[in-house]
Amino acid sequence: MLTLEQVQAKSASKLSGLHPVVRKATEALIEICYNRGVPIVITQGLRTNAEQDALYAQGRSADGRIVTNARGGYSFHNFGLAVDFALLLPDGRTVSWDQCRDGDGDGVTDWDEVVAIAKTLGFEWGGDWTGIKDYPHFQVVFGLTTAQLRAGRTPTETDQARAMAAIERLTEEERDVKVDKAKVIVNGEKLAEESVLIEGRTYVPLAAIGKAIGATVGWDNKTKTATLTTKEGK
Repeated sequence: MLTLEQVQAKSASKLSGLHPVVRKATEALIEICYNRGVPIVITQGLRTNAEQDALYAQGRSADGRIVTNARGGYSFHNFGLAVDFALLLPDGRTVSWDQCRDGDGDGVTDWDEVVAIAKTLGFEWGGDWTGIKDYPHFQVVFGLTTAQLRAGRTPTETDQARAMAAIERLTEEERDVKVDKAKVIVNGEKLAEESVLIEGRTYVPLAAIGKAIGATVGWDNKTKTATLTTKEGK
């Protein structure tokens, strides 16, 4: 298993050039997700206008499929206010954009966990857009449009300070929660998957319990419902 420092290092180059608030929020997102058993990698950060134009050309004047409708200067990436992410798989090298994956076996998809954490940190999520959705995309825009940013507008000091304070508060709250490893034994057999002890309560991956007792674990992403069904159907 990779350490937090190793996971952080995989995204370090993509954090360069981000707005300080967005960088702080992204660093907190990486740390909190790791602590909750869902390591992630930042795949995109700041893009130059030239890089954005090259991306826009894909599927139009260049080979490839269309991946963006924004020309240079029309994406929040061009102003260091947006990042894209992917899930980091257990081998420590491969990434995934599988929105149904539940790698930590807690009955909630990893993607949904990352999105929920990002929103608490003040990010807007591209999956909430009413038009073309961008599921790996997070942004903090301080109420500004790309037109305003192109015209030279910048986030106010008040908005930046408020956002930074909220990020620091959430990060400290996460660090104040003491997490210890726990050993869980079912029918005399120790579970292979790691369990944790948080404030006196033991948390065990649902998939591990299901496997130990011969039950089937199901997940309904629409209703956010986990099910555990034994062979007897109980």
